[in-house]
Amino acid sequence: MAVGLWLCVWFVANGRAMPFEYADGTKIEGDIIQGKPEFLQIRVEGNRYEKLAWDKLSQTTLKQLAGDPKLKLEAFIQPYLEELEDPTIKKTEVVIKPVPRLERPPKGSLLGALFGSSVGLIALLLLYAANLYAAYEISIIRAYPAGLVCGIAAVAPIIGPVIFLCLPTKMKSAEEEIIPDAAPVAGTAEAEAEAAPAPGHGGLSLAHAEAPATSAVPETQVFKRGQFTFNRRFIETKFSGFFGMVRRDAEKNLDLVIKSARGEFIVTRISRIATNDLHADVHRGGASQEVQIPFSEILEIQIKPRET
Repeated sequence: MAVGLWLCVWFVANGRAMPFEYADGTKIEGDIIQGKPEFLQIRVEGNRYEKLAWDKLSQTTLKQLAGDPKLKLEAFIQPYLEELEDPTIKKTEVVIKPVPRLERPPKGSLLGALFGSSVGLIALLLLYAANLYAAYEISIIRAYPAGLVCGIAAVAPIIGPVIFLCLPTKMKSAEEEIIPDAAPVAGTAEAEAEAAPAPGHGGLSLAHAEAPATSAVPETQVFKRGQFTFNRRFIETKFSGFFGMVRRDAEKNLDLVIKSARGEFIVTRISRIATNDLHADVHRGGASQEVQIPFSEILEIQIKPRET
C-alpha cells in the first residue's frame, strides 16, 4: 500500500499532459495520474479521469511509455510489447538454404529413352530374343515352318508371332493314316493276271510266280507333325501294342522312336499317358529310365524294325 500511495503522489507531482493512441487509431491527451498492472489512469480536460487498459493502447504509445525511465512503467508494459519476443524468434529461426538439385532429362518418347542408354539397349535386345524364341515355339505348336515364322518375327516383332498364333494349326486329322499299297488279293482278276505266264516264256513263268512278291522286313512307318495330331486319342489308337508289359507278336520286333524338341527317344514301353503328355520307358546310356514327353514337343514318331 505504501508503494502504491508513493507512486500516486509521485505521478501527481510529476504529471504532465501527453498524447495517448489506442490500437484502433483513436487519440486522447491527458496527464498521467498513476499506473497499475491492469491499466493506466490519466486526467483529461475538465478534471475527468480515464482508465486506459494496457492492451487497448497502440504499440507506439507503449514503447514511448516504457522508454521513459522517469515514469517507471516498464514492468507493467513489458507483457504487452510484441517486439520483446523478436530476439527469441530470431535465435530459433531456421534458415532454409538452397541445395543443388539434379536436372531432369528432357521429355521424349519411350523408344528414344531406351535407345539412349545402355540399359535400355540391353532390354531391347532381350525383348527381341524373346520375340524370336516365342516365334519358334509357335511354329512347333501351329506346325508351320520354323524358318518362315522366325523370319517374319524378325522383320515384324511381336506382331508376326501373334498372327501365326491366331492362325489354325496346319495338320491333318488324327484318324488319317499312311496306307501302303496293298498287295493283290488271291482270287481276284489282278492276282490272276500277275500269276498268268507271259507269252513266250514257257516254263520260266512258274519260277517267276513262285518268287516272293514282297520283302519279309516290314517298312518303317513315319508319323510327322503337320500330318497327324499328336494327342492322347492318337497315341492310344496307333500305338496300343506298346502299352503292355509283354509285346504282341506284331510289335515284338519293332521299335517305337519318338523325336521331340529335347532329343530322340527309343521307347520300350509307354507306361502312362495323360491329356497333355505321356511317360515312357526309354533306353539311354545303356540303362532304362522313365521320361515325360509333352505332346506339344513331339515332332515325329516312327515304328521301325529292330536293328539286329
